[in-house]
Amino acid sequence: MSLKSLFLGLALLCALPVQPAAASGYTQTQYPIVLVHGLFGFDSLAGVDYWYGIPQALSQDGATVYVVNVSAANSTEVRGEQLLVQIDNILALTGAKKVNLIGHSHGGPTARYAASISPGKVASVTSVGGVNWGSRFADALRGTIAPGSVSESVIGAAANAFSSIIEFLSGTPADPQDSVAALNALTTAGSLAFNASYPEGMPSQYCGQGQMQAANGVYYFSWSGASPLTNVLDVTDAALGLTSLVFGESNDGLVSSCSSHLGKVIRDDYAMNHLDEVNQTFGLVSLFETNPKTLYRNQANRLKNLGL
Repeated sequence: MSLKSLFLGLALLCALPVQPAAASGYTQTQYPIVLVHGLFGFDSLAGVDYWYGIPQALSQDGATVYVVNVSAANSTEVRGEQLLVQIDNILALTGAKKVNLIGHSHGGPTARYAASISPGKVASVTSVGGVNWGSRFADALRGTIAPGSVSESVIGAAANAFSSIIEFLSGTPADPQDSVAALNALTTAGSLAFNASYPEGMPSQYCGQGQMQAANGVYYFSWSGASPLTNVLDVTDAALGLTSLVFGESNDGLVSSCSSHLGKVIRDDYAMNHLDEVNQTFGLVSLFETNPKTLYRNQANRLKNLGL
């Protein structure tokens, strides 16, 4: 076993949640729930959780929850391989036969990759604001940064450095960073190429519904927001409001509603932006929409009722 695998195993063991004695069982799935972050994501950074309050909301009524960490910026395949290593560690630690993956943003395709490569280890994939058909914002960036250009090298190096800082501050092993590969993966062209190789759960057409249970036996679900501006106190709303202007269709600021579709689409029009979907920033979400933590709890209950 490599030092990195040992480190991940110990980290996952330490992350095992304490189950309350009087848990209601509402979120008590048969298989552990594994949360997979998106681009420039992390598990916990300087005491701030990426999935703000969500693991606790899930575990308080019976769920066993793990928060994994993959490269902050890299291709879907590289991130997916890192996820597979951590899935193996979780299965070894818990004795479970499978896991339920929930991925946000780039974490959606990352989870899909793991499920396509090792369907026997994955019971379900839930994509939250997932970049399943690509992002027009990524298309816009790719259109302004010519492949192989000096600008690409400079911007890519800066983004890689930023990703490495995220990894360092989150206290995780130094995973490889490749921001250019991440950008290419998140474009429409990159996503369509990925879908051709890993089609499980994908709708046959843009904005359609996919199969809830694909031919590989894995269950697929998705939901997303469609309101870039949701809370005047959240300073990140302004940035997402600007990025939303490139879409020309319903979106959460970084991903269009239709692009988020995977498997059974629960909803694609919540009054949430891309960060609200993980209860950020610091829980400053819309007061007039279902709380994000409730959506995750409801999904855990949905999985439980399916025997997952």
